[in-house]
Amino acid sequence: MIKLSDDFIAQMRHILPDECDALLEAITTTDPSVAIRVNDGRGISLSDDAVDRVPWCTTGRYLKERMPFTFDIDFQTGRYYVQDASSMFIHHVIKHVVKEPVRYLDLCAAPGGKTTTAISALPADSMVVANEIMPARARVLYENIVKWGSPRCIVTNNAPHDLGKLHHFFDVVATDVPCSGEGMMRKDEEARNQWTPALVKQCATLQKSIIADIWQALRPGGVLIYSTCTYNREENEEMVAHIVEQYGAESVEIPVEADWHIHPAIDSPYHCYRFMPHRTNGEGLFMAVLRKPDDERRAELRAKKSKGAKAKSIPVPRGVDAWLENPKQYALSVANDEVIAIPADIAPLMPLFADLRVLQAGVTVGTVKGKNCVPSHALALSTALSNEAFAQSEVDYATAMAYMRGEAIVLPDASRGYALLTYRDKPIGFANNLGNRANNLYPKPWRVLSTHIPTTPPEIL
Repeated sequence: MIKLSDDFIAQMRHILPDECDALLEAITTTDPSVAIRVNDGRGISLSDDAVDRVPWCTTGRYLKERMPFTFDIDFQTGRYYVQDASSMFIHHVIKHVVKEPVRYLDLCAAPGGKTTTAISALPADSMVVANEIMPARARVLYENIVKWGSPRCIVTNNAPHDLGKLHHFFDVVATDVPCSGEGMMRKDEEARNQWTPALVKQCATLQKSIIADIWQALRPGGVLIYSTCTYNREENEEMVAHIVEQYGAESVEIPVEADWHIHPAIDSPYHCYRFMPHRTNGEGLFMAVLRKPDDERRAELRAKKSKGAKAKSIPVPRGVDAWLENPKQYALSVANDEVIAIPADIAPLMPLFADLRVLQAGVTVGTVKGKNCVPSHALALSTALSNEAFAQSEVDYATAMAYMRGEAIVLPDASRGYALLTYRDKPIGFANNLGNRANNLYPKPWRVLSTHIPTTPPEIL
């Protein structure tokens, strides 16, 4: 049985006296649920009669057990995302508060679950910025965003203070802030071992700092989505009260169904939504939505003029634009030998990001090698890809897994040159077919490292 600290138990008895025993029993004796969310941007949908749906997310469903996701081609190519069901509540929130295309910031975005949820929930022409301050976690975020396939997302690796300089730029800011992690105790031993009352206070101080850093980036009338994966009031209801009192924010009510069993705010007049495993099928989550006052004068943000020498402009290799489904919808350029396609309405905004560390903007179409261009893995998984641009080579499961392990593969029926590999008629990446063998173009950092590959694929979708 899971052991919880006496201090944590005492805290929960004080906060939730009538339900504490049920919560502690759920944490210590029940197994975490397993859920996935499908990528509807890639044409994936759930059947209408699915009895295992996540009720607050139309693209989410529960699985009966944890599956070997590593060995599933659909998982590796971003056709679905493994995500705790409670975290999918942001899908419902966005659908309620966003009715037209917006500029959306996910400030603490790694590993990418809430960002990819937002991409699916937002109106089609929205711009999404996904940021993560920790470099290693930012690389994981980048990988998951690339696999999700949306060309309308920018991935950045910056401190909240740096993004706060984008004055009044964002319509929606999601802050899934670092927290004491009480909501993860059921499935995460580290969360149980590291918890102390001092950690709660430390996290609350950090959360106030993050909100202070990013508040100016939210336009007047814009929406802040505040969330944690913890239970205490200091990081939750008290933080909401701080934002209301310090910044004049308005608490926004989100309609929920009674049979979702979401717990309301504890000792607070503001609208808050608590997910706890003795009531809802998922891990611990807290979420609140706050609207910024609309009486602040909006600032017009202009990019600073560069004082340095202008970089030499490199022409986009001929014919590369034909690799895109609708090339006129994109602005193409070459930076660091990479051909980048950015949606035409987002491209004029990119100079505003000149002082930020940008890991990905739009879609990387390919890498310039002399007079040639090597197609990128990001293009293979992007919704911007023209399926008619490359010869396609259908492979079986064993070959697909060998490809994702970085092994040499043979494409006996394919013509020489770059081939778009498909599995069950869905793109999985590029290879350069030389005849007797094919150069593997799967990204090295993303390779499947396991040597024990099943002979048959997991059936999840």
